[in-house]
Amino acid sequence: MNDTASMHAEILNAMAQPTRLKIIELLRDGERCVCEIFPAVGSEQSNTSRHLNMMLASGVLSRRKDGLKIFYAIKHPEVLEIVDLAARIMTHEITGRHKLLKAV
Repeated sequence: MNDTASMHAEILNAMAQPTRLKIIELLRDGERCVCEIFPAVGSEQSNTSRHLNMMLASGVLSRRKDGLKIFYAIKHPEVLEIVDLAARIMTHEITGRHKLLKAV
């Protein structure tokens, strides 16, 4: 695999997990403090921090510190486009499967 394909895979992998998708959706409206993120996604702070760090390392999120608080935000608006496209594909799949089941 070439370096470009590896980087693409790293970015997609950073978003390809339910908790990480919940975090991205939570950040859709702007940055949030870690103290708000982990209770909102229903996960332990240490587990949430692992997910945040993975997305940070892959370039999906940005981070800033304000005193003792750490804030995360979506680094590139295209991340939301990817998530929205995946949701559209999922809708098409569900619709197609529903039509198949009705035909049976």
